[in-house]
Amino acid sequence: MTAHQTIEAPASTQTMTGAEIVVRALIDQGVEVLFGYPGGAVLPIYDALFEESRLQHVLVRHEQGATHMAEGYARSTGKPGVVLVTSGPGATNAITGIVDALMDSIPMVVITGQVATHLIGTDAFQECDTIGITRSITKHNYLVKDVADLPRIMHEAFHIATSGRPGPVVIDIPKDVQFAKTAYAGPNEVVHAHDYRPRTKGDPGRIAEAAQMIANARRPILYTGGGVINAGPRAAELLRQFAQMTGAPVTSTLMGL
Repeated sequence: MTAHQTIEAPASTQTMTGAEIVVRALIDQGVEVLFGYPGGAVLPIYDALFEESRLQHVLVRHEQGATHMAEGYARSTGKPGVVLVTSGPGATNAITGIVDALMDSIPMVVITGQVATHLIGTDAFQECDTIGITRSITKHNYLVKDVADLPRIMHEAFHIATSGRPGPVVIDIPKDVQFAKTAYAGPNEVVHAHDYRPRTKGDPGRIAEAAQMIANARRPILYTGGGVINAGPRAAELLRQFAQMTGAPVTSTLMGL
């Protein structure tokens, strides 16, 4: 996508449209590439995106392809994959990739368009209950009804998608919210409303108990997966050392151990 200029609004000082806030938040979150397919309900965001030279947009032929591309991008870079699709069929076409990201613990932020807030629930053109559909297949999802909440939600979504066990987060943005204006707030200026504090450190006592059970087993097998990969090379090396100490073979289709 060709771009002409960049969106440079000082945080908390200049009023921006919801669409411009989405683009500015992506920049502040370190996003460089996003995958998507345009539609009427997200045209304001695409207009703002056109003006931003620091974001590369990869145009797909189907929204499912966008989610799978974002998954591959996240796997290869370690950064969250970002998807931009329109309302109704655009959002529902992305479902398969969202489920896949949840099952495989892949950080992903999916931005979907939605009909104007006053049309929600009226069976408007290309309207669907995106929040209801994705509630059980995401770490969290949002329906933005007030543009003042948008800066916080954008930054919060990236925090949730990448913290603890990674996974997908959906942000459903009605078209009138994309046109509405408010002051932008940066990642360090917002107060998170969602109290997400995942436990990232194991219980030493339970770990020792598990290690003793494995050591006492006659034929132990360590079956590992994506969690070890996400934990980095050190975790894989510790797993190998533990397997050698206990004499347990390691089975993993992901690690090739």
